[in-house]
Amino acid sequence: MKRKAFLFILGSLLLGACMHSKNIEIEGTIRYIGSTPFDYLALTDKEHIFKISNPQDFGLQKLQNRRVKAKVTILKKAAGPGFPTVVKIVSIQKKQ
Repeated sequence: MKRKAFLFILGSLLLGACMHSKNIEIEGTIRYIGSTPFDYLALTDKEHIFKISNPQDFGLQKLQNRRVKAKVTILKKAAGPGFPTVVKIVSIQKKQ
C-alpha cells in the first residue's frame, strides 16, 4: 500500500514538473539592457522586460530595436527589480 502511494505521489510530482513550463506569445521590441559586463538581450513591451536566454539561436542581435512577435517558454519568473523574467525563444516573426 505504501509503495502504491509513493509511486502515485512521485508520478504526480513528475507530471506537475513537466506541466510547469509555460509557452506564451509576446509582442515587443528587441533591446540590449544594462552595461558591460552585465548587459543582456531582452524582449520588452510597455510593461515588462523578458531576458532572452538563447539570443544566438535566432541571430537576434541583428533585430535590435525592431518589433517582433515571439513564442517563448518561461524558464524563470521575475524576482523583483533588476531580475527580469527569463525566457527561451521557440519561434520568432518580424513585424513591420
